[in-house]
Amino acid sequence: MLVTLFLGISVTGWTSSSIAALPAGNAITDGKALLRYALPIENQPVRKLQKSLEDIATQLRANRRWGAINNDLKTASRVLSKPESLLTSVPEEKQEQAKVWINELQTGVEKLQEVAKNKDKEETWIERAKLLDLVGQLEESMVVGFPYEVPAEYSNLPQLKGRATVSVKTTQGDLEVVVDGYSAPVTAGNFVDLVKRGFYDGLEFLRAEDFYVLQVGDPPGKDVGFIDPKTGEYRAIPLEVLVEGDKEPIYGITLEEAGLYTEMPVLPFSSYGAVAMARPETEVNGASSQFFFFLFEAELTPAGRNLLDGRYSVFGYVTKGKEVLEKIKQGDKIESAKVIQGIENLVEPQNA
Repeated sequence: MLVTLFLGISVTGWTSSSIAALPAGNAITDGKALLRYALPIENQPVRKLQKSLEDIATQLRANRRWGAINNDLKTASRVLSKPESLLTSVPEEKQEQAKVWINELQTGVEKLQEVAKNKDKEETWIERAKLLDLVGQLEESMVVGFPYEVPAEYSNLPQLKGRATVSVKTTQGDLEVVVDGYSAPVTAGNFVDLVKRGFYDGLEFLRAEDFYVLQVGDPPGKDVGFIDPKTGEYRAIPLEVLVEGDKEPIYGITLEEAGLYTEMPVLPFSSYGAVAMARPETEVNGASSQFFFFLFEAELTPAGRNLLDGRYSVFGYVTKGKEVLEKIKQGDKIESAKVIQGIENLVEPQNA
């Protein structure tokens, strides 16, 4: 009953004419890239740097177009030759560290140019990933404060005003999740708070469907969510979706119900290992503790026309250990979950 209560519709049963007609487009399927683009920054040179390095993946998949890769690296090199254009968006107290990252990027691009000359595909993948991790760190240093005010009606809920990294140890192996409070502060805050409490330690995966979802978070006993010990009540979390181009999330309504059929969330389901809140089918504000890992499969749910986008709140992505998700079956457990970075961004309820 819990399975049908919290995520009870099959993919085929969800298709509506408005969504099925949407074009797939060139959706991003890398969770780390989606997290980079989700950062609330406006520095165009760093986005150009990011895009040039990300494009290398496209060229590698397209019969190893080394000439195009060389052009991407030239673009990256040109951006990095003007570090002042990058540093202008970095607060003064973070500039020294930012300069270190820029120097590492300059050295790394030069190394990658040599690797590309040798047409070493595997090494190109490795070095590109290192550079993009540095770009992500540089971009995060450009974020100043929190970009909007969360509605006061949710002040009784924990909120994540930034990002956090959670290490999850399962019976099949370890993985890491980056939780994005910039895009979903209430949903992410609830999750990080529950991890901090040790709520998920020892809980079983109650649903495991190949190429679809892994669902977990149902506590022992009759309760189907988190009962706040301070209030004795079920903690309900609103549906929270930030649409591309908007300044703050939409709460309490699906994008379909809002008439936003063609809009895309900043955090979509287009990446294998997207992490989202489960909820009762008919209660958009009924989520609590149960969440799921989405096992993206392009043939079933093509990027750009995913049936879950705008209906459930994505709040992060698995960034390490995706291969573990392939092994998890119903009955496997989360042995422990711990916040290893960003706990200082958790804001406790102001009106509990």
